[in-house]
Amino acid sequence: MSEKNNAAPKQPKKKEFFLFRWIKRAFFPNRELDIYAEEQLQSPVRLVIRNFFSKPLSVISLCLLILIALLVFIAPNFVILDLGEQDSTLMNISPGFSIMNYPRALEKNGIADISVGNNYAVGVDKAGHVYAWGKTRVSSVINLSDIPEEVLNAKIVKVSAGSDFILALDERGTVYGWGNNRLRQLVLPDEIDSNNRMHEFGIKEIHASDQFSAALTDDGRVFLWGNGNFVDLSFREEFSGHVKSLALTNSAYVILTDDGAVKCANDHASTTITKIPEGLESGVVSITASSNCVAALKEDGSIVVWGAYTKGEDKIPEFSSKVVEIEGGRYHFVARCEDGSIVGWGSNRYNQLDAPKAAVTQKIDRIFSGSFQNYALTESGKLVTWGLKGFLLGTDTLGRDIFARLVNGGKMTMTIGAIAVIIETIIGIILGGIAGYFGGVVDMVIMRIAEVVSSMPFIPFAMILSAVIGTRISVEQRMYLIMIILGILSWPGICRLVRAQMFAQREMEYVVAAKALGVKESKIIFGHIIPNVMSVCLVTVTLAFGTAMLTESTLSYLGFGVPLPTPTWGNMLSNAKNSIVIQNYWWNWLFVGAVFGIACICINLIGDGLRDALDPKANGR
Repeated sequence: MSEKNNAAPKQPKKKEFFLFRWIKRAFFPNRELDIYAEEQLQSPVRLVIRNFFSKPLSVISLCLLILIALLVFIAPNFVILDLGEQDSTLMNISPGFSIMNYPRALEKNGIADISVGNNYAVGVDKAGHVYAWGKTRVSSVINLSDIPEEVLNAKIVKVSAGSDFILALDERGTVYGWGNNRLRQLVLPDEIDSNNRMHEFGIKEIHASDQFSAALTDDGRVFLWGNGNFVDLSFREEFSGHVKSLALTNSAYVILTDDGAVKCANDHASTTITKIPEGLESGVVSITASSNCVAALKEDGSIVVWGAYTKGEDKIPEFSSKVVEIEGGRYHFVARCEDGSIVGWGSNRYNQLDAPKAAVTQKIDRIFSGSFQNYALTESGKLVTWGLKGFLLGTDTLGRDIFARLVNGGKMTMTIGAIAVIIETIIGIILGGIAGYFGGVVDMVIMRIAEVVSSMPFIPFAMILSAVIGTRISVEQRMYLIMIILGILSWPGICRLVRAQMFAQREMEYVVAAKALGVKESKIIFGHIIPNVMSVCLVTVTLAFGTAMLTESTLSYLGFGVPLPTPTWGNMLSNAKNSIVIQNYWWNWLFVGAVFGIACICINLIGDGLRDALDPKANGR
């Protein structure tokens, strides 16, 4: 057999993955090419690509812009955005997922009690030590984690978390409070205050709500204090001495008497909460409340819910066994059954109904719920948590998720910018091509029109047009209007560029040859000349994209663009007009400003890279 036949077959060269070749060219370019390899790169397209990817800054900018575009066009498919969503309890929450990060020291001595506030929780162990965790900062000067010295020195047995304040009860029946006292939620009634430190009242329960507080004594008396203008804090004397427990919503309260009846103890209140349903005159074991509803647990394990249903709180599910405990959050209820199962119903916006596997497989002794969080105490003394842990980028002044609005607002801003540039480019190329090719009267007319459009004060004109027409149309139509305004008022720049290039190209040999062959003038303009000048226009179009995004955001920032609650990067930045927000709630504007700024800088750097790559002088050897 010949040597040629014995030789191993030649293996085809493995094709290198495009992304690897791209990164290699961008960051690790060859220092020197042989003459044959260099000749292969001398086609115009390859030469432009080679020059562009030889600039690391331009490549990094392109990668960042692609990542931002992918984020704003893909993430909205997975991130929920409810335009009607706003919640006063979620206002201005700082970024992070620390709401349910309880201190492990709480479990060390055994957990005695936990109470959940808006975005924080407070707990006490069996040794009487108090702990507060989560988003505990109420204002620049009030932090609920700053527990008073007298509370630290006392042996606390019960705690109750309000919207922005905390009540604590020690083993001798003394009531303590700290936090926001703007509505006198921490000012005890005279009868309690004069005897509180003397421990002459046997207070066994404390309750903190939104703007008022309550205390229940051993002998069945109830004391209420706080904002009496918002809540009817009166108490009918006929029930004094017969109260077993009570439940507080945001704006009302009901009591459970010692004979198992649910009653309204107000003198004048008339709300859906105080209208007690039939069947609760006896046999009630316990009561609990959500933000606007009350739930009563009866001796047979059945549950009755009444109040203002907004999130499905009245849709009580089936239970696998008898319910022995029930707790309420802001818009949900959680029940513990005899077999240890945990069942929830109501709103599941933040997964507060999705109990983790640990809460199902382990024996649960007690549950604690509030706001959008749940805590379950296992038989072994460990805590299991589920619900709202926080927000990636925090919330704004209306309690809306900034990340959800950032990605959806970016989609809106980039879409408006892209379509406006397309309109601008089409008009500019058509008019510039016609003006440059024909010249004469046609050129003069088109250029005079361009000068008139250029002389218009763009922002004031767009604001006036948007204000006059925008109030009569829907949000979607207003978005289209902004695209059209941006496109129609921005074409003169591209028109002049194309016109100048046409003057140079129309005298070229290939144009003369096309005319000699009888090619139609429209075919010569748009089929031969325009493709040859598009490389120069590409740089201008790229930069115009960033300008269109900035212009739309300027209009939205000033209130003349896409109206709220539909998010854009511009109207999200309108929060920066408030000095309080700038100083105290930096996440309201920092993230959207940073992403928007990075996107615009990247667009400009990509445009500069394309300009250099298309420059014939830069291509010379």
